[in-house]
Amino acid sequence: MQRVTMTIDDDLMAALDKYMEAGGHQNRSEAVRDLVRAGLMKQPKLDDSDRPCIGALVYLYDHETRQLSKRLMHDHHSHADLSIAALHVHVDAETCLEVSLLRGAKSEVEHFAQHVIGERGVRYGQLVVAPAEAHSPESASAPKPHHGHSHA
Repeated sequence: MQRVTMTIDDDLMAALDKYMEAGGHQNRSEAVRDLVRAGLMKQPKLDDSDRPCIGALVYLYDHETRQLSKRLMHDHHSHADLSIAALHVHVDAETCLEVSLLRGAKSEVEHFAQHVIGERGVRYGQLVVAPAEAHSPESASAPKPHHGHSHA
């Protein structure tokens, strides 16, 4: 890790301290790292379209729209290589909410999400993407911290 010295005006420092408290950060460094990561994730990268990612596609749709449920099912089946899991919730008499967890090349995940969101009858959609870097053999042999559940 590298040490960085910054000069921040009083108003921005007060806002950072409020962010730190609200987010439960232990110190300003953690809060700044969190904000930098979030900012960098929003920046388009020219060279990351083939990088592996995990995406959460959340969308609301009108299940009464002609053939929409069938089209959405077909879309998901034809991209089964991207799909990890799905959650389907009946919001009201006409509206369904789906959350699809996807894994694959960032460009493929984004293309699929844009296609689903663009379907007639989809009222709202958003994709959240997180990096899913492939692990090198060296990191695979490193000890893993315990995180509360066992793996089969």
